Amino acid sequence: MKNKKKSETAAADAAAISSAPAVGKRDKARAQMPVQPAKMTIYEYEEKYVKRQNVKSAKFFLRLIVALTGVFFVWCFFTISKSIWEMNEYAGYAAAGVSVVLFIIFYIVPIVKILKTDYFVTAVNYKTAAAAKRKNKKLRYNIAEKIVELCNNVAGVGWYDSAAVEKLEAGLKYRDDEIIKEQLTALYNGSVKKSAREVIFKCSMKAAMYSALSQESKIDTMLVATVNLQMIKDIVFLYGFRPSDTRLVKIFAAVVRNALIAYGLGGLKIGNGIARTVGDAARGIPFLGSVISVLVDSSVQGLANGTLSAVIGYQTIRYLNTEYKLQNILDGVDVGETEEELAATCEDIEKELRKNKPRKGAVPV
Repeated sequence: MKNKKKSETAAADAAAISSAPAVGKRDKARAQMPVQPAKMTIYEYEEKYVKRQNVKSAKFFLRLIVALTGVFFVWCFFTISKSIWEMNEYAGYAAAGVSVVLFIIFYIVPIVKILKTDYFVTAVNYKTAAAAKRKNKKLRYNIAEKIVELCNNVAGVGWYDSAAVEKLEAGLKYRDDEIIKEQLTALYNGSVKKSAREVIFKCSMKAAMYSALSQESKIDTMLVATVNLQMIKDIVFLYGFRPSDTRLVKIFAAVVRNALIAYGLGGLKIGNGIARTVGDAARGIPFLGSVISVLVDSSVQGLANGTLSAVIGYQTIRYLNTEYKLQNILDGVDVGETEEELAATCEDIEKELRKNKPRKGAVPV
């Protein structure tokens, strides 16, 4: 019996010794495995990326700026139509009708298209994060569908990289959100960014040329504001989403600023001051002063309006890229318990309390 116990003990020791190297190898393999970084919590995201914003105030100011800009357009059209009516009554009526059509096409339509476009929700807290992630995911699918549909149905679009669009279509087919995010990011960093720059350049050149050709402050102001709104609309259409209300307020405020600057530049006599510095050479030729005045006024005003339009375009792109990156970061954030899970937990607590509630009239022991 003793010999049997000794043999069993020796066998157990041998098994332990033989298994020791295997355990050591396993621990070593585990040590060599890459450590997965911990997910950012919603509280860390909120502290790092979310600024205090009054969404209701942003909506109010957005509507106010849109309304005031519309009133300014109406006033400009009315003033121009009135001046034409004073020269010829029938021409004035025709000008009024044309003004209504132009107001709808060049102001109402861009504003409605911009405001109807959806946007990513990135300013969230622990209560709204889960709903925002679901909304952003749905918006990514909608953007991908619009890009694929546009490229398939319209020949020679040229705004989007064809290889990325093909992969995007595959992501939609298999409902693979990771592929959609990856290809949208590739598009926004590549072909979309290039196409947006082309839009900005063309619209800035239009604003500069219109300002150079126009000799009327009101017309010049409307042209600059119209070109700026058209540029914002085209950039938003190109990206498939618009900036949030708080950032759209800043963009529209910049459009109003540009319009006011264009109106002010139209009333300045920049060229006359420069023509006077020409001195005796200008005095010898009677019409030289007025020619220099027109050329310098036009070039300076055109350069200013073109530059300010480009600033608005790049500001719009910067806001769009920032919010797209933030929604990507938010998508990987650990939001903890969702609202549904919290509601279910509260319901379970209520059921348990009702179950253990003492009956009426019962005397506790």
